[in-house]
Parts: sequence; C-alpha cells; structure tokens
Amino acid sequence: MRVAIVSGAAGGIGSRIAARLAADGAAVAVNHLPGEEAAGEAVVRDISDSGGLALAVAADVADPGAVHAMVDQVRATLGPITSVVCNAATSVAAQRPWHTLTASDWQRVLAVNVTGAFNLCQATYPDLAAEWAGSGAVAGEGGGGPGGSIVVLSSVTPLLGRTGNLHYVTSKAALIGFTRALAREAGPDGVRVNAIAPGAIRTPAEAVYGDPEDVDAAMFALQSLRRRGEPADVAAACAFLLSDEASFITGQLLVVDGGWAMH
Repeated sequence: MRVAIVSGAAGGIGSRIAARLAADGAAVAVNHLPGEEAAGEAVVRDISDSGGLALAVAADVADPGAVHAMVDQVRATLGPITSVVCNAATSVAAQRPWHTLTASDWQRVLAVNVTGAFNLCQATYPDLAAEWAGSGAVAGEGGGGPGGSIVVLSSVTPLLGRTGNLHYVTSKAALIGFTRALAREAGPDGVRVNAIAPGAIRTPAEAVYGDPEDVDAAMFALQSLRRRGEPADVAAACAFLLSDEASFITGQLLVVDGGWAMH
C-alpha cells in the first residue's frame, strides 16, 4: 500500500487531495496545524467512512523539528512514505500594497510556503529514495519499480504577477524553482518531483474577495473555461502526478486554471 502525507490538509484543496488519494487506495497522513485537531480528525473521519485509511498528524511545517517528529509518527503508524504533497500555505496580510507588509508578514509566508516544503521533502526523502532502491533499480540504468513522488502546490499567481500579495506570489514562484531543482537532484534516486499551479479554485478562503457571485463573474471574464475550478480538479491532477501513469514525468508545472494564465 502506498503511504501519502499531505500537508495543510485540514480543509480546502488539501482535504480534497487527501480524500482522493485515499479513494485511490493510499493510506493518507492528514497534516494540520496544532490547534486544528477537530478539522483534521473530521477529514480522517470522512475518509474512514468512505472505506479509506487515514491518520491526522499535527505539525507546523515551518518548524523542522516538528516535521521530522510528524514523519516519524506517520512511518511508525502507516509505514514508509511513498508520496508527498506539499500543500500547506498561508497568505497573512493578504490584499495589501507591498510596501505596507511587515517583516514578520514576509517571513511567515516564506517560512510556511517555501521552507515548509523544504522541511517536508527533506524529512521524507529517505523513504522516497528507499522506495526506488527497494525496487531493485540501478540509478541511471532504468528498470525496477516506481520510486517515491513529490507534488508541490504552487499557484498561477507568479505567471500573472498578481498585485496585493507580493509575499505570497514570491513564495509560489520560489516553489517552481524548488520543484525543478529538486527534480534534477532527486531523479537519480528514482524520486519524481512535480508542481501544480492552481488558478482560482472555489474554497472558503475566497470570502476575502467579496460576494461569491461577483467572484464567479470576474473569473468567467478572465478564464477561457466558463466554470469555476473546484478542489476536486486539483486533486485529480495531483493523483495523476503521483501515479505510475506519470512515472516518466518530473520537473514539470501543471497549470490547473481553466485557461486563466493564457487567456
């Protein structure tokens, strides 16, 4: 059985990714922040009610010690980790001119969004690389079974240069470089690394942008497709990139935005 860990999975896109991976047969560790136990357990309960296997695990991904402890807990309970989804993100002080951001605003967003991905990938990497080694493959020679796989959640915002979220956009742009560089280094160990750039996905977090109908109308004018993106759309892309069907795909950015960035 594959064992996946999804950071920031107590709600929104992360919870839908966790549910999709569980439905596809993986045992899933649902990461949430300390203090969000009720939300994390609710996601686990939904997965269990659907016949899946899941475990709620608390950690702030910006804290490397907490991440390593969380990974140890997942490994001891579910087994070696084969799939990693770096989804945890924050955008404190959103929708503000860049020059009004404080140093702590900037540092917190980079710590969670970028350093958090680094911490999670580093903590799980021994398992991911062992997945390839255990298959009998030889680096550089092909053969053997699939290795571990990482999916990083970036955003369409760096492709657009969106205003009002300089710290967030910067962090998501950094994750694209992180994905490509890590894919180069991890490839010889059989570990694949890809990123997803979601567009405007309908989640409760959209409340900051005002009336839902106004948000829908604005997005229909910006996208090529005249429907809203849903968490399930991102989850489907993530499930594909983690699957054996994507075993020859690495270092790529999959844009899931209804044609917004190219419209």
